[in-house]
Amino acid sequence: MSTYPITRVYDSDTRRISAVEALLEAEGIRRDGHLDYTCAMFDDEGHAIATGSCFGNTLRCMAVSSAHQGEMLMNEIVTHLVEVEAERGCFRLFLYTKCSTTKFFGSLGFYEVARADGKAVLMENRKDGFSSHLSALAKTRREDAASSAVVMNANPFTNGHLHLVKTASEASDVVHLFVVSEDASLFPYKVRKRLIEEGVAGLGNVVIHDSGPYIISSATFPSYFLGDDLNVATGHAELDAAVFCKIAAALGVTRRFVGEERSSKVTAAYNEALARELPKAGIELTVVPRIAADGGNADEEGEAPVSASTVRELIKAGDLEGVRALVPPATFAYLNSPEAEPVIARIKATADVVHH
Repeated sequence: MSTYPITRVYDSDTRRISAVEALLEAEGIRRDGHLDYTCAMFDDEGHAIATGSCFGNTLRCMAVSSAHQGEMLMNEIVTHLVEVEAERGCFRLFLYTKCSTTKFFGSLGFYEVARADGKAVLMENRKDGFSSHLSALAKTRREDAASSAVVMNANPFTNGHLHLVKTASEASDVVHLFVVSEDASLFPYKVRKRLIEEGVAGLGNVVIHDSGPYIISSATFPSYFLGDDLNVATGHAELDAAVFCKIAAALGVTRRFVGEERSSKVTAAYNEALARELPKAGIELTVVPRIAADGGNADEEGEAPVSASTVRELIKAGDLEGVRALVPPATFAYLNSPEAEPVIARIKATADVVHH
């Protein structure tokens, strides 16, 4: 045990935050804009010599000053952060790190999930976590079938989402549809999944999966929920794409369908990362043009494309009738039910309901 105590650093403590940022910068790490806990060790002059942070169930922004390497300070930081997470009830943990430090974090009980082209590595503290996930998915694999994948948040499920799944369904023997299970959207996960299930019920070759912590989650792609700048979002997107390639291999997926993105910069950056990364794993990316409210191609119609953001904006404005043409019957029925009243109230109370 070192002689340096571990101190929690609050965002309001600008002096210590500056010291933490200086340490991270010196070690080639950018301080994440979305952290809910930060700690550090300081020397007698107030310089940060070791630091680490959390966000949700992920550990991030960890560094030790080069002048104090070999003093086991990071071991103490990680142990402390794991204890903090345990107090929160989080026992399944993930961390981001540089490729050069995977061996070190491996000695602390973390295991590699995937890496993004030598830039960053995602690790977790369960030895068989990802492998068990892949094994469970592989049970739904259909051999000698043209298998594709779709990933959607569906906040809520719209005619645009349905068009995307139908397009994949018509071009594939089986479609593996992953529903983003992170509960960080205005529509709860259970509602989103149910509306998707009801919406695609007429398609006989769609297999629905929970995304779990491995596809568009706070572990693999926090920028999707937090609106980071594009440089950060691109890094997260590449890591999420690397994880998806391993999932695709387990399922025999050779094609992924995504909707054309015109308004969300984060989603557009994600599609661009997929376009770069998926072909490296032999996976074709198909971008499906957006449709207009009447079902035609939005480009040809010259109308605004159907989007979940537009639906949320109409709900916020109190125009439920305007939503009718944009969503399947099951979604519209839900929005007009007593069950939806808390969700509608939450949307109306939210300042900005557009996904940027």
